[in-house]
Amino acid sequence: MALSRSPASAEAGTTTAADGDTPRRKFLRTETGSSALLLAATVAALIWANVSTANYDSVWATQASVTIGHTGVAQDLRGWVNSGLMTFFFLVVGLEARREFDMGELRRRSQLALPLAAGVAGAVLPVAIFLAINAGHPSSHGWGAAMSTDTAFALGVLALVGRGLPLRVRTYLLTVSVVDDLVGILVIAFFYSEHIRVAALLVGLALLGVVLVLRQRGVRYGPPYFVIGLAAWVAFFKSGVDPVSVGLAIGLLTFAYPAARDDLQQASELFRSFREQPTAELAQSARLGVSAAISPNERLQSWYHPWTSYAIVPLFALANVGIPIDAGFLAHAYTSRITLGILIAYVVGKPVGTVGAAWVLTRVSRGRVRLPVGWAGAAGAGAAAGIGFTVSLLIATLAFHGVQLEQAKLGVLSAALVASAGAWAVFRITALLPKPLRQRALLGTSESIIDLAVPVDKHRDHIRGPADSLVTIVEYGDFECPYCGQAEPVVRELLAAFGDVRYVWRHLPLSDVHPRAEIAAEASEAAAKQGAFWPMHDLLLDRQDALTPVDLRRYASELGLDVERFASELRQHVFAARIAEDADSADLSGVSGTPSFFINGRRHHGAYDIETLTTAVRAAYARAQIARA
Repeated sequence: MALSRSPASAEAGTTTAADGDTPRRKFLRTETGSSALLLAATVAALIWANVSTANYDSVWATQASVTIGHTGVAQDLRGWVNSGLMTFFFLVVGLEARREFDMGELRRRSQLALPLAAGVAGAVLPVAIFLAINAGHPSSHGWGAAMSTDTAFALGVLALVGRGLPLRVRTYLLTVSVVDDLVGILVIAFFYSEHIRVAALLVGLALLGVVLVLRQRGVRYGPPYFVIGLAAWVAFFKSGVDPVSVGLAIGLLTFAYPAARDDLQQASELFRSFREQPTAELAQSARLGVSAAISPNERLQSWYHPWTSYAIVPLFALANVGIPIDAGFLAHAYTSRITLGILIAYVVGKPVGTVGAAWVLTRVSRGRVRLPVGWAGAAGAGAAAGIGFTVSLLIATLAFHGVQLEQAKLGVLSAALVASAGAWAVFRITALLPKPLRQRALLGTSESIIDLAVPVDKHRDHIRGPADSLVTIVEYGDFECPYCGQAEPVVRELLAAFGDVRYVWRHLPLSDVHPRAEIAAEASEAAAKQGAFWPMHDLLLDRQDALTPVDLRRYASELGLDVERFASELRQHVFAARIAEDADSADLSGVSGTPSFFINGRRHHGAYDIETLTTAVRAAYARAQIARA
C-alpha cells in the first residue's frame, strides 16, 4: 500500500466543536510533555540538596498556617505541597478514571476485567516482593512505596523509547496506571493515616455525599463544588486521613459524556442572541451556555490537568526528591533492604505482575478476554510501569524518616532508570522483527471498540471504493461546513493513494449554523435518485458559498439531470426523512460536529490532514490484516 504524501496539510477544524482532540489524546499529550519538566525538577532537587542540604531542608520545613477564628490548618511547606496541592493531582487521576469508565476503553464493561486485574496485580506483586525482602524488619511498614506507577514519567518514557508506537499501547498503559493510582490512594487512606478522628471523618464523607447529590441533580455551576470540596479537604485533614483522597473522590463523582447536539444548538442560539444584542447579560448567558455543553469532567480536566502536570507535580518533585548523595551513602543504600526492595519490586514486580495477570486471565477466559495490545506492547508498557515516582514518594514520606527515607527515594529513582532501560530494550527488540510479526506483537488480535452505531449498508449508504475493502472510512459531513470543504481534497488524495479504501458519506446538516446545509443535502439525494450523487457531492463541496435553490438547479443542469424532477423533489422535501435518518445515526454515535470520521467503525479524533489520516488508515489496515490472518 504505497502512498505519495502531500507536503500541504490543513489545520483540522470541526464545526460546533472547538477542538478535534479527544480528552484522552490531550491527557496523553500533556502527560508526555510534562515529563521533561518533571525530570528537570528532579535534577534540580538533587543538585540543591547536594549543594546545600541545610538550606534545602530548612526551606521545605518552613511552617505556614491558614487560620479563621480559633480554627485553622498548619503544616510545613512540604506538607502543603504533599497533602494540599497534590489533592489536585489526584482530582485529575479521578477525572481520567471516570472518563475512561464513561467514554474510554472501559465503557465496554467486558473490557474492565483485564486492566483491573493487570493494575491490581501490578501493585500486589511488587508489594509482595518488597515484603519478602524486608520480612521481619521495621522497614516492612513502607511496603506502599513499592507499588504505584507514575503516569506522567511512564508515558514520557514511552514517547522517547517507543517512537512510532501505536496509540493503543500508550492508552493501555494509561488505563492500567489509572487502576494502579486508585489502589495507591486507597492504600494511603487506609494504611498510612493515623489517629483517625471519627467525627471529622464523618463530616468529610457527608460533604462528599452532598457533591454526589448535586451531580445527580445536574448542578453544573463550579463555585459550590469548590467550596464543598475545600470544606471536605479540611474535614479529612482534621480527621487524620490524608486529604488527597478528597480530590480522587470528587474526580470519580464527576461524570463524562460527549457534547450533545441539542446543547450545542442551544449554545449557538445564545451566541446568536448576543451577536444581535451585545449586552453583558447576554454575554454571560452565552458563556454559560457554551460551558454547559461540555461535560463537567472535561471542563475540570482542561482547567486542572495542565496545572498539575506542569506546576504541581514538578513542585512535588522539587520538594521531595532532594537527597544528599556520596559514595558512602550509595554503598550503604544499595545494600539496604529498603532500596533493594523498592528497586526489585518495580523492575521485576511491575512487568511480571501486569503481563502475568493478563496472560492468566486470557487463559482462564479461553480467549474471551483479550489484551487490547499485543504481548510485546504489554511487556513494554509493563516495563515502563516500573517507573514509580509521585505516589511512591508520597507514601515514602509518610512511611519513612531520616536515612530510611533517603534510601527509599534512591530506590524509587534507581527503579525509574532501570525500568526506562527495560522498556527501551523491549521496543528495540520488537522493532527488529519483520513488519507483519511486529504489528501483531504490538497491536495484538483483540477487536477494537466500535463507535459507529449504525453499520455501513451497501444498499443504502453512498460508497466510493471497492466493496470488499479492509478499511472503511465513514464521514459525517455538512455541505456548507467550511471544514468539510477543507477535508474533501484530503479525502480524495487518500482514496487515490490507497486503492482499496472504501469511503462513505453520511449527512449531518447543522442547520443552526448553516442555514443552507439541509437543502444542499436534499439536493445530493435528489441527484442520487438520478445516479449522480458523487458528482453533485463534489460540486456542492467545491461551491459552498453558492447553495441557494437557484444555484442547486443550475448544478443539476450542469450534470445533465432532469431539472424539473430535481426541483420538484426539492420543493416537496422528498428526502428530508433520509437526511434525518443519517442525523439520528450521528446522534447514536456521539457525533456533534462536522466533519467527523470513523475508520473501521472506530471514531477518528484529532486532525484530518493527509499525514494524520494516512497514519490512522495504515493502523486500521494493519489491524484488519491481523484479524484476517
